[in-house]
Amino acid sequence: MENKYLRPDTLKNILKFAIPTIVMTVFMSFYTMVDGLFVSNLIGTDALSAINLTAPVISLVTAISTMLATGGSAVIMRKMGEQKTAEANEDFTFLILANVIAGLFMSAVGYLLVGRIFSGMDLSAAVAAYCIEYLNRYLLFVVPILLMNNFTLYMIAAGKSFLSMVCSIAGGVLNIVLDYVLIAIFDMGIGGAAIATGLGYTVTSVVGLFLFSGRKSLLHFARPVCREKTLISAAANGSSEMASALVTGIVTLMFNRAMLTYVGENGVAAITIIMYVLMFATSLYTGYSYGVAPMISYYYGEGNHEKLKKLVRMSLKVIGSIALAAVILSYAATEPLVAVFTRPDNPVYDLAVAGNRICTPALLLIGFNIFGSSLFTALSNGAVSAVLAFLRSFVFMVIAMLILPAVLGVTGIWLATPIAELLAFLLTAALFLRYKKRYQY
Repeated sequence: MENKYLRPDTLKNILKFAIPTIVMTVFMSFYTMVDGLFVSNLIGTDALSAINLTAPVISLVTAISTMLATGGSAVIMRKMGEQKTAEANEDFTFLILANVIAGLFMSAVGYLLVGRIFSGMDLSAAVAAYCIEYLNRYLLFVVPILLMNNFTLYMIAAGKSFLSMVCSIAGGVLNIVLDYVLIAIFDMGIGGAAIATGLGYTVTSVVGLFLFSGRKSLLHFARPVCREKTLISAAANGSSEMASALVTGIVTLMFNRAMLTYVGENGVAAITIIMYVLMFATSLYTGYSYGVAPMISYYYGEGNHEKLKKLVRMSLKVIGSIALAAVILSYAATEPLVAVFTRPDNPVYDLAVAGNRICTPALLLIGFNIFGSSLFTALSNGAVSAVLAFLRSFVFMVIAMLILPAVLGVTGIWLATPIAELLAFLLTAALFLRYKKRYQY
């Protein structure tokens, strides 16, 4: 079987890895966006607010799976580059089992606590009921969601990026269809949206179980060996991505509280729409970073500094191009994008339009920040990656959220994201230059 990592390091071959993952992450972002689209139009903006209010809890699930997936992929592909194939497959199987155990534990704890989570938020009875209903249904799918996040990256690492893309598209389409069927036809409300999302995620999980059960795949299930060092390395390498997902939930909670204070539940609905726009653009950057990360790990393990240097330089150009296009599109399509979720006569509409115009400049910087963190993860420098992710996603954002709204009100809430991304960009650039000689990229 051909080893795709031995191909020439050209833009065409790089994009063969990256384009499927970009398409994949875009469709993954649709899972939440489609829920919001159907919920806001078929149920109402109160239910849309509820989806965002449950996001901090859901971020915990995402954080664990992202840590094990990104960190584990870096560890395993480095071993593949070092020609330790058997050991890599043993570690791969062990980490998948670790995901299943973690998923079962989180699901059980979630059901025990779901009634208490929203009690202290001073929500209306309707919004609180929507939150509990959505989360109760979502928790049914924690294990498939963890497997989906892992199999998505491992398919890419195994040279099956096209299959990963197909699974994501199929899951996204299934989610769209089931959202309409369960909400509009069977009148299952916001719980139907959660079930549709969970079943959409399950597509990749099922395909992954079949794919990695066969010995023909570069990565495949083997007799698992419990190596504590592997689990620790995976957790350390993926800690930045975990921190990013985890603090995203915390920051979302801060945004929600600020909006409830200054505008009320309409503000939560408005910021939900803006997050969908940012999520879509961010998925482009994340998709590219996911696609090239296994290549970076492989070239680093192989000691091929020439290929590594070319890949990193080309990646910066690609991300810059995506950033410019994203900003132009966001400004040009602000009103049509918001109108998809709410009518112009709804007070949420004007809030969301104003917010998107202020937040859009952040799109110029987010891609470089995401790639910087992903680069250090792929180079097995989880410490630097974690610092970047933690400062960007939490420290800088919290500082901005504590200062700007107090001075500028609602405008300060919208400005928090661009200011935090600017600070993160300056730090990412500084660390990138500092470690350039060490890793020879």
